[in-house]
Amino acid sequence: MAGSRLPRQLFLQGVAAVFMFAFASLYTQIPGLYGPEGILPARRMLRPQGKGRWQQLWETPTLLWEAPRLGLDTAQGLELLSLLGTVLALGPLLLRPLRHPLIYLLLWAAYLSVCQVGQVFLYFQWDSLLLETGFLAVLVAPLRQPSSRKQAPQGPLVGASAYKGLPFWLVRWLLFRLMFASGVVKLTSRCPAWWGLTALTYHYETQCLPTPAAWLAHHLPVWLHKLSVVATFLIEIAVPPLFFAPIRRLRLAAFYTQVLLQILIIITGNYNFFNLLTLVLTTALLDDQHLAAEPGLSHPRKRPTSWPRVLLSKLSLLLELAIYGTLAYGTVHYFGLEVDWQQHMVHSRTTFTFHQFSQWLKMVTLPTMWLGAASLTWELLAALWRWAQMRGWLRKLCAAIQLSIWSATTVGLFLISLVPYSYVEPGTHGLLWPGAHHLFGAVEHLQLANSYGLFRRMTGLGGRPEVVLEGSYDGHHWTEIEFMYKPGNVSRPPPVVVPHQPRLDWQMWFAALGPHTHSPWFTSLVLRLLQGKEPVIHLIQNDAARYPFHKQPPTYIRAQRYKYWFSQPGEQGQWWRRQWVEEFFPPVSLGDPILEKLLQQFGLQDKAPPRPRSSSHALARALHWVRTQLSPLEPPNLLWGLLGAVGAVRVVQALLASWLPQSSLPAREEKHKLIPKKESGAASTQATPTPNNCSSGPRNPRRKK
Repeated sequence: MAGSRLPRQLFLQGVAAVFMFAFASLYTQIPGLYGPEGILPARRMLRPQGKGRWQQLWETPTLLWEAPRLGLDTAQGLELLSLLGTVLALGPLLLRPLRHPLIYLLLWAAYLSVCQVGQVFLYFQWDSLLLETGFLAVLVAPLRQPSSRKQAPQGPLVGASAYKGLPFWLVRWLLFRLMFASGVVKLTSRCPAWWGLTALTYHYETQCLPTPAAWLAHHLPVWLHKLSVVATFLIEIAVPPLFFAPIRRLRLAAFYTQVLLQILIIITGNYNFFNLLTLVLTTALLDDQHLAAEPGLSHPRKRPTSWPRVLLSKLSLLLELAIYGTLAYGTVHYFGLEVDWQQHMVHSRTTFTFHQFSQWLKMVTLPTMWLGAASLTWELLAALWRWAQMRGWLRKLCAAIQLSIWSATTVGLFLISLVPYSYVEPGTHGLLWPGAHHLFGAVEHLQLANSYGLFRRMTGLGGRPEVVLEGSYDGHHWTEIEFMYKPGNVSRPPPVVVPHQPRLDWQMWFAALGPHTHSPWFTSLVLRLLQGKEPVIHLIQNDAARYPFHKQPPTYIRAQRYKYWFSQPGEQGQWWRRQWVEEFFPPVSLGDPILEKLLQQFGLQDKAPPRPRSSSHALARALHWVRTQLSPLEPPNLLWGLLGAVGAVRVVQALLASWLPQSSLPAREEKHKLIPKKESGAASTQATPTPNNCSSGPRNPRRKK
């Protein structure tokens, strides 16, 4: 098994990039979502209960408790955390020494703090996934970055490599839990679209924020949609156990299937940073040899091998072919694949029943836990073997202490993760060791391990439900209020907003799936629009001039429910077709008894008016100035601008790195000539690498002092 030094670096950079997107995207929406004039003011979530400071912090772990000490209210504290998180995330992307556990701990703590007051707008699985991944990054990040000039085979870095693979294994286990659970819940939900293999005939037009490519994908042949669902089940259920395969070619094949799935989802849907984060998790399936991390690894020298090695190689090849054959046979058998050569299509159908699948799931869930335990045991033994190869009792003692700590931490997190993972099969949940339940219960509020299961049911089988807000001055003539991102105007093409997540637009999609009473925040949205609150208006239209009531708030607001479908290829100038269904929210005005009753019912009335925001404090003024400078930018442009700036800096760094060594070469040679012969020979003898040292570059001779 090859090393994982470069995949760990890719993982750490990827986590930092996702944190940057998440913080920057949320920052643009804080005033409208959580400000004093926002939909769900964050100050309501942090009310002291008369408990001690540390107990209060443990029960509600958020740094926002300290905002008043800085002269800020809760919303301003959110802005400060988001800005600091964005800047902190830029550090590991640009400078390798900043890929430090402390940086990732601060990023994780800041995002956990935000989620504590995020309410319904931060109740997404990818927010939980980011928290869990961010905590693993704290463990994966090295305390000391390796030096390219000083890398002795028995140096401190070898002690670090003895245990650094352990927390990185947890990333692979997290990827397995995410993908396997996401595949299983599609079938355990008994959704007829998934069981009938027709889910993708609805998915592209009914997902929250489709892209223009989704329109094209929607009009692909139905048989290809069905075949794509079969491929999804294969990639999400059958392939994930290969993440722990001892044959690296199997792990690499699993890696490329996961990457293919995520790229296709990114092309056809605006799922913010979720798919990017999943791609970051797939780095745990890579190794240095595959990425050619060191010269010669991509094309190793041919060496004479003994017959046991040749036999082992042949057996592994046979096992690999057997696994591929089993996957192919199982796919054809259980999904009834038949090739129709005359019509040039592939027919598919589900040939197993829900009862059979439930029995299979009950049979395999516990063994997958044992598979994870066996893989972790192998990693522990490999780390122990590397520790045993070390020389020097002091260095070995220090490494033993480190190895013990990281081993206990890894095993503890693995046990904790078994509890949410077992939710996929209720019978297995009760068979877990009680100690795992106690550990999980103690840290559940920190979201160190979570349950996952994406796209459980396919919605909008009879048409995509969509809520359309309307405003009026007289109650007779109504004007539609169009959002920037969600479908509204049938002639407007679907936007591309990834990696930004417009959280209000996402919640509007969920609100359309049921009555408005299932979405209490919607009543608060109506209230803020009647009041003409600018922060909320900016969530709907960043350019206030495009908001139809920017000069004067509407007197009345109502909402209608429509059903939307993608237009047909022959319809020019239209992307959607729609049909009115029913009234979603009745017409109301300020002071209307219906509105007041709903506000009181959902606890949305301001019992105590918000305190005036501090403007005299220097930090508050700085936050206001930053907000003023960034507010004209549309959020997707801001995020892509950040990414472009990072890319430009990295290009400059690469150019400087390639130019500086060449420019300093004559000076090095001249210095080498000035060293006396005898001393130079001694120095070069000391600098000569041992046979076990794989130095990737020339070493400068050093004077012996």
